[in-house]
Amino acid sequence: GERRRRMRVLELYSGIGGMHYALIESNLSYQVVAAVDINTTANQVYTHNFPNTALLNKTIEGITLEEFNKLSFDMILMSPPCQPFTRIGLQRDLDDPRTKSFLHIVDLLPRLSKAPLYILLENVKGFEKSAAREYLVKTLRECQYTVQEMMVSPTHVGIPNSRLRYYLMAKRSAQQKISAPSTGPAEDAPPAPHICPPQDKSHTCPCSTQLKATLEVQKKQIQNSDLSVQQIQAFLEPQEDVHEPQHLLPPKTLLRYAQLLDIVRPSCRRSWIIKHTFFLPLCDVQVEDVFPSLDQCSEEEKVQKLLDLKLRYFTPREVANLMGFPQSFTFPESVSTKQQYRLLGNSLNVVVVAKLLQLLVTPELQHKDGGPH
Repeated sequence: GERRRRMRVLELYSGIGGMHYALIESNLSYQVVAAVDINTTANQVYTHNFPNTALLNKTIEGITLEEFNKLSFDMILMSPPCQPFTRIGLQRDLDDPRTKSFLHIVDLLPRLSKAPLYILLENVKGFEKSAAREYLVKTLRECQYTVQEMMVSPTHVGIPNSRLRYYLMAKRSAQQKISAPSTGPAEDAPPAPHICPPQDKSHTCPCSTQLKATLEVQKKQIQNSDLSVQQIQAFLEPQEDVHEPQHLLPPKTLLRYAQLLDIVRPSCRRSWIIKHTFFLPLCDVQVEDVFPSLDQCSEEEKVQKLLDLKLRYFTPREVANLMGFPQSFTFPESVSTKQQYRLLGNSLNVVVVAKLLQLLVTPELQHKDGGPH
């Protein structure tokens, strides 16, 4: 546009800075006016990587309307705590104390002296069925936002990690109406977001085609033109660096999880997270050869067979790679490996969010795809 003024961004529930890295990756012109989080370990990591960003170590509900107005932001990025929404009992979601801060933001929106132009929210699958989401969408519509929701997995942008997440993008349509056919008054019940089928072979899913069409995935990312998802080895550390015993799975874990483990080889194009932890064999023993016969083995034979696989965890650095964090991202030495895994597990996929930010902010793209899906 004509005004190349830097967009002022407020980063809520900032964690280890996934949203901030997504902004960098998106190449938009921005300035993070403040990041807010109450997790002190996450905040250490954030400050370590972004020493010049104002980081408020306080609860969001502790921030007053005046303070928000002073920050005068054009965009809110947020990834609210997901625990309240993953429960089966959806009634709890608005009563959960952790939802307080989220409701505080939603309630402030209509009262801000200058409503932000853009809002992007990330959450777990399940949020789309919550009362919290309904309340948010209703408020956004009342404040003249155009809302678009989608479920996206990193596999849709070529990263071999299945992690379906809910995203909401809202754009204030006060100045120019977004070219979407208006259908009389706003419907009361917001349409449910488009949900991608769980099996990630669905590369024809509308979300992924939209993401791909609009921002054809960087060619440099995909050397192998016909395969849209990269091999895992592209995300691994040099082998000699990870043959430390601490990364190998101990016998007890092997026995307990043998049948459940999601085992991937470096040549695979997928990975899942089990309790924030990834597993990976670095050998070409056919796992199928080992597991069918396990039932017939004694405990010791079982352990020996499994140990021969040399199964190991992904290292925190590899997890960060799979989540799209750049090489410049590091943890301070004070943060333990266990904490690193946990913090990464609570973070988001930088590449996915960067692409969604481009979709949200670039007006040409907005028109081409003809409004909400």
